[in-house]
Amino acid sequence: MAKKYLNIYSEIANKIENGEFKPNMKLSSENELMKEYGVSRDTVRKALNLLEQYGYIQKIRGKGSYVLDVNKFDFPVSGLISFKELSKKIGMKTNTILEVLELIKPDEYLMKQLKISENNQIWKVVRTREIGDKRIILDKDYFNKKYIPSLTKEICEDSIFNYIENELGLKISFARKEITVQQATKEDKKYLDLENYNMVVVVKNYTYLDDASLFQYGESRHRPDRFKFVDFARRRTLYPNG
Repeated sequence: MAKKYLNIYSEIANKIENGEFKPNMKLSSENELMKEYGVSRDTVRKALNLLEQYGYIQKIRGKGSYVLDVNKFDFPVSGLISFKELSKKIGMKTNTILEVLELIKPDEYLMKQLKISENNQIWKVVRTREIGDKRIILDKDYFNKKYIPSLTKEICEDSIFNYIENELGLKISFARKEITVQQATKEDKKYLDLENYNMVVVVKNYTYLDDASLFQYGESRHRPDRFKFVDFARRRTLYPNG
């Protein structure tokens, strides 16, 4: 027999998934749920913790539990796709806001990421991405000026990848990616509509040309409730006889 908290979890999760409970709706209080289901506070809290763990609700201290939007946007992990290309797939109103565009000398951290010396110059590009009037992605990109001699506001607000491939005639080949969950920084809070979230999903990108030249290091910082990161995997047997 299923534990009571799992039954409560399943019932509420189903109501969220089928739209009976709308995004941003406040759930019944713990006391109300205890009466409704005839269970203890501990059982209710286990159900709510599971709902939060799987992204159905956000618990806010002193305020209660709120329903999250479970209709998340697919963000491909393995592919190399620009935000402009992603926007076409999403099918919603999107906008790119250029926050910073400057030519800088790299600090020690950026020298390490781009594998360059202090004599190199790099383009620093910070852009906020809006989807449905909410600023939910902060892109911080650094381009080696050796490969990208110039950038403009128009290029950055359109598609830098498109400019690199179609104007500069370079071929973008592959990228190495790292995905982590981090505490939101002051910069995240400044540029993003984080609402009550204090964590962001960070995708670090190291992007290479077809001659294996590393030309870009970037951090794409996402509000955690609006994306699911997807990939396709095919099984390979490393040890056929094992």
